[in-house]
Amino acid sequence: MKAVNSRASTVGRNPFIHELTFTMTEKIKIFLMSVTVFPVRLLLVSSLMFLAWPFAFIASMGRSDYIMEPQSWWRRFVDVCLRAIMRALWFCVGFHWIKVKGERAKPSEVPILTMAPHSSYFDAIPVTMNMCSIVTKLESRSIPVWGTLISYIRPVFVFRSDQASRRKTVEEIKRRANSGGEWPQIMIFPEGTCTNRSGLILYKAGAFIPGLPVQPVVLRYPNKLDTITWTWQGPGAFKLLWLTLCQLHNPMEIEYLPIYTPSKEEKENPVLFASNVRKLMAKALELPLIDLSFDDREISLSHGPLSIHDDSSLLQFHQLVCRLGLRAERTDSLLQDQVQRARDLQGERVNLQEVSTFLNLSITHTLAEVHSLFDQRGEGLIDIRLFVIALSTVHRPSQAMETLKLAFKMFESEDNGYVLEEDLAAILEIMLGVRELDLSGLFSALSGPETAKITYAELHHFIEQQPHFVQDYLDFENHPRNFSQTKNCNGLSHSKED
Repeated sequence: MKAVNSRASTVGRNPFIHELTFTMTEKIKIFLMSVTVFPVRLLLVSSLMFLAWPFAFIASMGRSDYIMEPQSWWRRFVDVCLRAIMRALWFCVGFHWIKVKGERAKPSEVPILTMAPHSSYFDAIPVTMNMCSIVTKLESRSIPVWGTLISYIRPVFVFRSDQASRRKTVEEIKRRANSGGEWPQIMIFPEGTCTNRSGLILYKAGAFIPGLPVQPVVLRYPNKLDTITWTWQGPGAFKLLWLTLCQLHNPMEIEYLPIYTPSKEEKENPVLFASNVRKLMAKALELPLIDLSFDDREISLSHGPLSIHDDSSLLQFHQLVCRLGLRAERTDSLLQDQVQRARDLQGERVNLQEVSTFLNLSITHTLAEVHSLFDQRGEGLIDIRLFVIALSTVHRPSQAMETLKLAFKMFESEDNGYVLEEDLAAILEIMLGVRELDLSGLFSALSGPETAKITYAELHHFIEQQPHFVQDYLDFENHPRNFSQTKNCNGLSHSKED
């Protein structure tokens, strides 16, 4: 597969990873706070949470999820009480004062507030200060106590793995946004997941589909020791809560940027609208743009004996197949069907028209881009088996051995189940995202009578015995990639360092 421009996850800091290191002074401070202040704070926070629960529960009773009834006097009273309780709760956590810049627009002016970066459950602070609605995952509703508080602010729930639910979420956002201020403002974190604030990842388009003005809101946590950030890989929620409660003070800044009114072109193109707002917010935060999305996180965090070594090309491939609608609809049964059809071609190289027939897709610019990634010799022909391997890799990066099994099914000899050394190199180059793979170390270690071919069972057994299989037995070029391209011995195109 042709290499692409280096991505932030491989060149800079991975936005889905947060690592904490402590000096000896910090460790002593945390110990002292743990046996003195922490128990008191935890007791106060827990008490305030349970105090807020009955208010939220009573006020939520009998309300419709689809009709915004007039606010009665007692519900207004509950709202004031909840704001006060939640502010006291955050004070006990250590957010003694919160710096606010700019002014929040009225709901009648701006129905949607776009907030970034999203990096912590403490991002709920501005939500509770204003009692705005949010878009959140459906599972949040079942969290004891906290789920009731979330339900009180009339959120828009989404079930991420259900495409129908995601479409309904977009429709509900549009409905509320066009209510003329009847519904509360919706605070949306367009990144769609928590990152470590090293940059802004790609925005989802949901907040921008209505084509109405939005107000960007940026969040900052200028604390020296970052006990706030909660990402996919790093300290868990309870450890971060403990460490945060052990800090004397936790500073936070909320800045309301000027209202962003979309142009005619942006109204017609939500992706462009989202991109321009993202650039504006990145500039205000003085952060880089990171071309990764929520759906890319598993690729950038892959682990195991066959974990992705360089995710550059696979990440671009993943974005392209998402645009084709393949990623969301991909199932194991469909992959198995494609494996069988690819095997039937017996390595016959196919053109763009044949690829569109294979995938049951129309020929588009995006499909042509995907085809070009696998164009081995620049002749307009590709080995569809390599495409299926890449698709399986991005579909389930944590199940590399399953992908390897599928690859063997497509490449193995019908007579004895062997895969040739050069074919195995092509398979592993796709799966690992590397170039010019040398398998001589692997075959020397196997020391079998057949040194130029191997079965899946033999390779699987060997990998199980070698936890550092890639580092110990595979040799490949390990240089930064750019747009210049060369070809390796298998014909797979890769970039070459200048």
